[in-house]
Amino acid sequence: MTVLSGKAIKRIVKELESLQQTPPEDIQVLANDEDLTQIEAWIRGPDGTPYQDGYFKVRLSLDENFPDTPPKGHFITKIFHPNVSPTGEICVNTLKKDWKPELGIEHVLLTIKCLLIVPNAESALNEEAGKLLLEQYNDYAKRARLYTSIQAKGGKPEFLQMEKERSMDTSKENATPSVLKPISELKRQGEGSSTEEKQVKKVKKSIVKKKALRRL
Repeated sequence: MTVLSGKAIKRIVKELESLQQTPPEDIQVLANDEDLTQIEAWIRGPDGTPYQDGYFKVRLSLDENFPDTPPKGHFITKIFHPNVSPTGEICVNTLKKDWKPELGIEHVLLTIKCLLIVPNAESALNEEAGKLLLEQYNDYAKRARLYTSIQAKGGKPEFLQMEKERSMDTSKENATPSVLKPISELKRQGEGSSTEEKQVKKVKKSIVKKKALRRL
């Protein structure tokens, strides 16, 4: 089991709370209610790209050294993209040499979204996609649209439902979204423990009990 430091737990919870209050455009974040080190999100394919009208689920995996080390990015939804391997691994400098501890979850998700707009053929994990992007763009776009139409349509209902629920929450004046109170409790749970492992266990216990982070 990955054991996060108390400092990392507080930071992750704070970031998830912020993402719940003001989600980035075209991104909906889910939190694993049993493991804060596994963060999933839906990204809507940007307009004007071969990924338009697609809904792509991605996962960020955090290790025990986060935020000193970057999360690992992975596309769960199959996609034809130069910077995404056939198994879903994401190649982007933000997740490697350009990572800085001050960069957060939102920055990573926005970077992945930008990768759908501007692929980088020079750091291709999918050599076929990279070659087509450079030499036969129309064929690349056709293949990417085909993958999108077959693989990336199933997430639309969940994405739109999450979007609707958030819109309803923010429209209620003087109301605190139901997720925020448990998150505040999580912050308190992360304080006062004698060891980092106890902090993690307390946070997980709270999450399982409240079931409040199913959808962030």
